[in-house]
Amino acid sequence: MADLTIKHLRYAVALADHRHFGRAADASFVSQPALSMQVRDLEERLGLPVFERGPRIVRLTDFGETLIARARDILRSVDELGDVAQAARGGQIGRLRLGVIPTVAPYLLPRLIGALTLQYPGLDLQVRETLTPRLIEDLGAGLLDAAIVALPVSEPALTEVPLLDEDFVLIRPAADAGRPVPDAAQLRQMRLLLLEEGHCFRDQALAFCGVGTARPREWLDGSALATLVQMVGAGIGVTLIPDMAVPVETRAAPVCVQRFAGTPPQRRIGMVWRRNTPLAHRLTRISEEVRLIAGTLPRGATAVGPVPQG
Repeated sequence: MADLTIKHLRYAVALADHRHFGRAADASFVSQPALSMQVRDLEERLGLPVFERGPRIVRLTDFGETLIARARDILRSVDELGDVAQAARGGQIGRLRLGVIPTVAPYLLPRLIGALTLQYPGLDLQVRETLTPRLIEDLGAGLLDAAIVALPVSEPALTEVPLLDEDFVLIRPAADAGRPVPDAAQLRQMRLLLLEEGHCFRDQALAFCGVGTARPREWLDGSALATLVQMVGAGIGVTLIPDMAVPVETRAAPVCVQRFAGTPPQRRIGMVWRRNTPLAHRLTRISEEVRLIAGTLPRGATAVGPVPQG
């Protein structure tokens, strides 16, 4: 069999991920004809089809499923060679591919990016914002070095380092500012606006209210915290948001912020990475920097520390 190249494998994996030549080409920063040519060349070298091409979607063949699984392992190992080299360069940190969940990214990243680039001159910080399941998948595939997510993720292959504990606050229309703060039982009877399925913050809000995934029909879903807060301002209902989001999301909406009595609902935010990464020591150092930055976030967001070493 003729030699395969890393480029063959990267383009094939991109096409397997996106199931569309155009989107795969965009994600790979190449033209669609270039990606298509490399994938076809791969199939010709192998003598077997890897993809079934349809009018609207691309599917893996049975052989393609096996090939792409092996290709992911190979690409992860290749990427780790770069990590080994980076670890051997002593204190220098070159590239950091960091994933962040959407309910953290807009509020932490502005402070984090400036602080890290100041602390580590020449750092190539590459950020990906998406939901936790995709971040965990990308970590496993070697596409990310670390991710900031809600803990626990309970993945044996990942190291978890807690960064901060953060309160949830209740957002109500401004006209409700003088009303008593509801408890969880009373909140269940209100029209509660939630993030759509897939967001871990949605699950945490439901858990506080004592409601499973099948919540009342009169509750409504939104795609982002900003949308939920604006809907509350329009008088549609109430919502819960993390404390770090309050300064950003409430400044342009006619809403009031209420804090729960007693022990408020909380989430724990942490940083995770592969246990076997050669960058583990560096990532531990970076997580300490992130923890310190998290300590500057608004009231209710409390840094957890010190970060354990190793």
